[in-house]
Amino acid sequence: MRWLSMRLDDDKSRMGHIIDAAEEAVGYVTEVGHEDFLHNRVLQHAVIRCIEIVGEASARLSVALKNENAAIPWIDIIGMRNRIVHAYFDIDIDIVWSTASEDLPALLSDFREIAEGLEIKKH
Repeated sequence: MRWLSMRLDDDKSRMGHIIDAAEEAVGYVTEVGHEDFLHNRVLQHAVIRCIEIVGEASARLSVALKNENAAIPWIDIIGMRNRIVHAYFDIDIDIVWSTASEDLPALLSDFREIAEGLEIKKH
C-alpha cells in the first residue's frame, strides 16, 4: 500500500512512510546476496535512501507515539539517518546491509502493529 498521497503532518502517514521504505529496503536486499550487494552501488544507494526515509519519518513522529512504543529503538533509527545524511562520505556498507537484512525485517511487524493501532484510533 502506498501512503504517499496522505497528509504529511500526522503519525498515521509517517508510519506509512516508515513501512513503505522499510519494505522496499528489505525487498532490495532479499533479492541479492551480501557479496552482490557490496558490488552494486546503485542498490546500495537505494537501500541507503530507504533507511534515510525510515529515520526522517521516525524523527517526525509525535513524542507521544514514540513514548507509547518505547520498545522501538527510535533514537538508533534516527541516529542512523543522521549519520547517513551528515557523514555520507563515511558510510559503513556492512552496517547498511545488516540494517536492511536483519534489523528492518525484525521491526516491520512492530511498525505495522503501530500503524494498525492508529487506524483503529482514527475511526
